[in-house]
Order: sequence, then structure tokens, then C-alpha cells
Amino acid sequence: MRIAILEDDRDQARLVKSWLEDEGHYVDVFHTGKDIIHTLRSESYDLLILDWLMPDMNGFNVLQWARLHYDWRIPIVFITRLDNEDDAVKALDAGADDFIEKPLKRRVLVARINALSRRLDQSLLKNTQVLDFPPYRIDLVSRTIYLHDEPLNLTQKEYELSVFLFRNSSRALSRGHILDNVWGTAPDLNTRTVDTHISRLRKKLALGEENGWLLTSIYQHGYRLDPHSMHESQAANAG
Repeated sequence: MRIAILEDDRDQARLVKSWLEDEGHYVDVFHTGKDIIHTLRSESYDLLILDWLMPDMNGFNVLQWARLHYDWRIPIVFITRLDNEDDAVKALDAGADDFIEKPLKRRVLVARINALSRRLDQSLLKNTQVLDFPPYRIDLVSRTIYLHDEPLNLTQKEYELSVFLFRNSSRALSRGHILDNVWGTAPDLNTRTVDTHISRLRKKLALGEENGWLLTSIYQHGYRLDPHSMHESQAANAG
């Protein structure tokens, strides 16, 4: 998972970052609320971990901003020394998914994050062999994507990029997020790799109105794959 941590205690932040990286996650750390919000405007993550008390704006304010302006589906976990039940209820009512008290314990933190990850993917776990996004069908066993029951000729990376986009449909995905999940953290790659593969994928998958899915670019951010019906609904609402 791609995780963003808001924590002003730098020693605590380094410790949590090391725990999560040991579990195979990609982790960015932010020490002020303004910094994390600035980055969230151009980057996407799979999970936010927010400290409650911060020197500028507290984690609760970041939570409110994220639920209003960011991806509403992203899990958000609070970590804090506060033991006031009212604060926990306040955070959960505002959209937090979990609340963990300090001092943090590695096994507890990792277990909570794994539980959130499973819950996020539960709609896909109902069928672990085939994913259906009509008229596309993804066979996870043979690693083949079908369009109208015809197999598409994709490279390994094109297949992996397609699966990532479909599994995260209707989410704005930053180029960095796509790179991390499809190519890993190879230092010799840049965001042009994503742009090149996206361009080829549009043609190979024949993405467009005729097949009911649109892959749009987001200025200075990345890409978003949506069913065409969503675009029609947005256009109607705008009108």
C-alpha cells in the first residue's frame, strides 16, 4: 500500500515508517497539516495515518479536508495520546476508519492496517479468479484481459497497469502512485513511463464511449478511469 503519515514527532514518524516499510509498504511522512494537504492535492495514497495534535492544524482538520476534497473511500486512521472517548467518537463520526492510542505497538498497528486493506478489497475478494468490468473481463489466473470475450495482446506491464486502473476505477491516481504499484520503486524510472504506457493502453483497450470506459488525464496529477455513465451523469448535473 501507499501510505501517508502525519506525525510531528520525528522519532515516532521514523519508527512507524520503518515498521510499515518492513511490511512492504511505500510510506511518505509529513510533519505539518499544511504539508500533507499540499501533497494530497497532487498525489494519491491508499491509506492516511494522522496524528491528532499538530503544531499548525490538527489531524481532525486534515480529516475533514480529506473527506470533503479527497477520495472519500480512502481509509483514515488516527493515532494519538488522547484517551478521551469523546475525541474518538468525534473522529469516527467525521469519517475516520480507526483510532489507535499511543504508545503504538508494531503488531497492533500492522494488524489494523491489514484489516483495513482487506475491507477495502472485499468487493474484489468475492471472485479471486475473474474480475468483470463489462465489456472487459480480467482473468487473474491466465493474466489475460478480454474485450467482448476476445483476448487482448498486452505486455506484462500493460496488463498490470490495466488491472490497477480497473481495480481503482473512479479514483484519481497520481503518476507516482501508479509507478509505485505497477513498477515498484525503481530509481531509474520517471513519470513519462506512466504517460507512455497510458497512451498505448488507451489504444489497445479501445477505451472510449464505444466501450463504456473513459481514461482521462488530470492536469499535474495523473489519471482516472471511469465508466462512461459517470461522465454522462456529471455532465447532466453540470448542465
